[in-house]
Amino acid sequence: MDEMEEELKCPVCGSFFREPIILPCTHNICQACARNILVQTPDAESPQSSRASGSGVSDYDYLDLDKMSLYSEADSGYGSYGGFVSTPTTPCQKSPNGVRVFPPSAPHPQPEHHLLPQPGSLPPIPRNSCITCPQCHRSLILDERGLRGFPKNRVLEGVVDRYQQSKAAALKCQLCEKSPKEATVMCEQCDVFYCDPCRLRCHPPRGPLAKHRLVPPAQGRISRRASPRKTSTCTEHELENLSMYCVQCKMPVCYQCLEEGKHGTHEVKALGAMWKLHKVVRDQISHCTVKLRQTTGLMEYCMEVIKENDPSGFLQISDALIRRVHVTEGQWGKGTLTPRMNSDFDLTLDSGPLLQTIHQLDFVQMKVPAAPMLQLEECCTQNNSATLSWKQPPLSTIVVDGYILELDDGNMGLFREVYVGTETICTVDGLHFNSTYKSRVKAFNASGLGQYSKTLIMQTSEIAWFTFDPASAHQDIVLSNDNLTVSCNSYDDRVVMGNSAFSRGVHYWEMTVDRYDNHPDPAFGVARADVLKDVMLGKDDKAWAMTDGGIGKGATIGILLDFTRGILIFLINDEQQGPVAFEALEGVYYPAISLNRNVQITLHTGLPIPDFYTTGEADPTGSVC
Repeated sequence: MDEMEEELKCPVCGSFFREPIILPCTHNICQACARNILVQTPDAESPQSSRASGSGVSDYDYLDLDKMSLYSEADSGYGSYGGFVSTPTTPCQKSPNGVRVFPPSAPHPQPEHHLLPQPGSLPPIPRNSCITCPQCHRSLILDERGLRGFPKNRVLEGVVDRYQQSKAAALKCQLCEKSPKEATVMCEQCDVFYCDPCRLRCHPPRGPLAKHRLVPPAQGRISRRASPRKTSTCTEHELENLSMYCVQCKMPVCYQCLEEGKHGTHEVKALGAMWKLHKVVRDQISHCTVKLRQTTGLMEYCMEVIKENDPSGFLQISDALIRRVHVTEGQWGKGTLTPRMNSDFDLTLDSGPLLQTIHQLDFVQMKVPAAPMLQLEECCTQNNSATLSWKQPPLSTIVVDGYILELDDGNMGLFREVYVGTETICTVDGLHFNSTYKSRVKAFNASGLGQYSKTLIMQTSEIAWFTFDPASAHQDIVLSNDNLTVSCNSYDDRVVMGNSAFSRGVHYWEMTVDRYDNHPDPAFGVARADVLKDVMLGKDDKAWAMTDGGIGKGATIGILLDFTRGILIFLINDEQQGPVAFEALEGVYYPAISLNRNVQITLHTGLPIPDFYTTGEADPTGSVC
């Protein structure tokens, strides 16, 4: 928002706007500054008296005459109304922005019986007062309402407040370690902002530091911007200042370089003269920079105005802003970027190094990469994971930036991207068991995408092999036997799940009871990934389970999950327990169990589907049809 600062300053006082009002020409001015630049006109020359006298001078003519009399290009620094000998000239002052400011004229003598203004209130504005815009110099005779007839620019006032708050908040201590406190002083010698604690600790007012000058933070920021330029010294003679310019070598030199160095026989000129000559280009750079800063400031101001939620205030200034944007846009196309050259400034271009570089270029025609070759000897599947490997064709010199690996959904569906990167081998986990996947890969570079490789068909394992998952288990769970045996340290029920998820096909696994003391009441079943881990399995709506059911040590519990029918069946010692336990199962499920410290369970996977289920149908009552 720094570029916007000039948009927020009054053209009269040069400070941030305070209670800005909008003149009829759409320019803004502080209300106090408007009062200061009022000029009183004689009664005989007011627009009303002109119309009454039938002089034929219109308001428009009077205002144009008024504008020309107040300001002109040849003005010597004083403003007066031409033709009015009785009216003394009013000396004008200049604001920080270079705008002429007319002090208020003395009011007409008033009869003694007129009321005086109350203490603390603004004096009344004299009749027939005139105000001239300090930017476009258009003049206007005030009516009986005076300055109250001009609308207040509430939007601009709000933008100024936000800008000043943001600038004030930016001055923080530079030595606070964690959260910087507000800076209270700035040391001009150290060029550091300090808060009070850091100043007492790091910059005590004694010893050599006692001579340092501490200033308020705002003043320190200004002094940073206005710091004087340091005198440049010669790189070869560090004690000598650069004072001459070698025309042949096109570089500043010192006197010792002329007496002892290689520049002794070269043509040299005064450094100051060459500096002024080279400023031809610098002036245009400065001009374009200023224009860019002004344009950027206008854009930032417009963005702040758009944020306002006051419809009337916004519509009050929107037309003027639109016109300013159009004018600024036109100025960029009318010579702002046109090169300005001085005939005394001769620019030459040494194209030798450029031509040498061009001759050394080795041009390579960019093409899309060829189709990668799958390395079948390294491609394989394990359980529900697939590993693919590929390489570029032999003798291919085309640059490759990366590869895209695609798989279908294992059900003859559409391909989808599963990997994008520079590696030539990739393992994809979490696939469906007993499913057939199609895979392919293609390369790409800056020129585009290459052709696909040949399609590789991969079959995942028909039978699921998995273990208990330590990462998803409750902290009281104890795993052993390569994560196939589970026990618990707590008297409360704790949940542990398998490390493979199922969402398709028919799956069967068993669990044997190794230890069973004091009726521990374990629960067996399936669960979602977000199941509660510190309650019995099935107590929430994220799990489906069978509890104890009269099991004991040495018992074998079988769980059969069939996604083709959406059912879950339990078996104890190879016998189905009651009807189908759960129906209409859809989604992703993990094998799961809950237990406490009085029981130990061992998991058995990779088992075939029981014969009673493959040769017939499980009857809802538990028998086989």
